[in-house]
Amino acid sequence: MEPLPPPDAQFPSEKSLSVPQKKIHVLVGVTGSVAALKLPLLVSQLLEIPGLEVKVITTERAKHFYNTQEIPVTLYSDDDEWQTCVIRAWDLSKPLLFCPAMNTAMWEHPLTAQHVEQLKGFGYTEVPCVVKKLVCGDEGLGAMAEVETIVESVRRILAECVLPRQS
Repeated sequence: MEPLPPPDAQFPSEKSLSVPQKKIHVLVGVTGSVAALKLPLLVSQLLEIPGLEVKVITTERAKHFYNTQEIPVTLYSDDDEWQTCVIRAWDLSKPLLFCPAMNTAMWEHPLTAQHVEQLKGFGYTEVPCVVKKLVCGDEGLGAMAEVETIVESVRRILAECVLPRQS
């Protein structure tokens, strides 16, 4: 997500966001998890935030879980695993949110905790997974956060980005 600063340093109201001077760019990356089912809903709710321009990078395996015709924004296919290259080239001064989604056994593996801590160490923001019954039948942590939670996290980050820096 690459927010651009507003023309003034005041905290914007919801109304002032509806007439943005500059677009705020959001890039959604989606992989081959069953959580990709939520992509159409996530994109549609993000598009309700005034001033956002949304694009999606999707792996080919993720396309199995949704209809590409339901995604009303630019959709880039990740044939050559370039999604990871985008993240490696990410400007660390820009916010990046990640929303883990996996089987409970995978979530509980010690490497997962190391990877999550490493991402947080880069300054990325985790939208934590939740407990629920997963498609595989497991019940426990691993399900991607609800779309509303993710969208609210984006809204919070956007509000933080447009607030003037306090010294």
